[in-house]
Amino acid sequence: MQTVATGQCGLCNHFGENHAKSDVLISIATSKQAETTLLDECGHPKHAPLHLKVTPISGCDGFVPVAAA
Repeated sequence: MQTVATGQCGLCNHFGENHAKSDVLISIATSKQAETTLLDECGHPKHAPLHLKVTPISGCDGFVPVAAA
């Protein structure tokens, strides 16, 4: 497991936003912990056409905090 901090993809609203919110995404938001092997798409409008796969500890300047679970 890895710790996810504010500003990183795992706590960003755009992480995995291209599919329904799953228990995994809710768990990351509440526990601030994620599996080291987890990858998901970035749904940020500037990045979505690229279909970027990011880890929960990735980050960019487009961070938008995930809503409270």
